[in-house]
Amino acid sequence: MGVSGTLEYLSDIMSSAKKGKKRKQLNTVSLKVRMDCEGCQLKVKNALSSLKGVKSVDVDLKQQKVTVTGFVEAKKVLKKAKSTGKKAEPWPYVPYSLIAHPYVAQVYDKKAPPGFVRATDDTAIVTLSTVEEQYTNMFSDENPNACSIM
Repeated sequence: MGVSGTLEYLSDIMSSAKKGKKRKQLNTVSLKVRMDCEGCQLKVKNALSSLKGVKSVDVDLKQQKVTVTGFVEAKKVLKKAKSTGKKAEPWPYVPYSLIAHPYVAQVYDKKAPPGFVRATDDTAIVTLSTVEEQYTNMFSDENPNACSIM
């Protein structure tokens, strides 16, 4: 059999042992965490860095946003952030360019960072009624019959 046969046999055993174990996927989890000072920022960053599988933790104190990258699950990251005593929730905002009507009452949020609105899955908000659609198109630059004052 020889040395090469033995090495092949051992490598086959090692590779078959790894096949049964699923690898976690690299995830990026964004959270909104209420932080007031740099002490709060450091406390949250240290807590999230201690999670198994975390590669990096980025904290933006101005936007109150924490981004965790690594082989982690969103639920575990959220639970760990809440364990610091801070109010935490999944990042609820999306860029306003992704929403059809970003200034509707249920979507627009005064507390949102600049350029962001609250994410929504409600189809009633995304679609306008025919009357609202007429008012929206009345002053549109693409409409040739729009108001001549513009």
